[in-house]
Amino acid sequence: MLLWIIFGGIAGWLASLIVGRGDQMGMLANIAVGVIGAFVGGWIADRMGFGGKPGVERPTSLVSFATAVLGAVILLVILNFLF
Repeated sequence: MLLWIIFGGIAGWLASLIVGRGDQMGMLANIAVGVIGAFVGGWIADRMGFGGKPGVERPTSLVSFATAVLGAVILLVILNFLF
């Protein structure tokens, strides 16, 4: 569980830098965006046929990290349009 929190925090932080919201987000927001982004990215990857086997992907996988960052970027872009 702790590994997922660290992973989510790093993915959320990187996504916030990509989108340009790095100075507006704190540690908890980065963790939340990263973890939610991992779910969003995983859902999109599954729909496109790029999803891994259930239970096989670990948060330390490069593919999992890239998917989480992509999902977090998408989430932040949507939030920017809404707010």
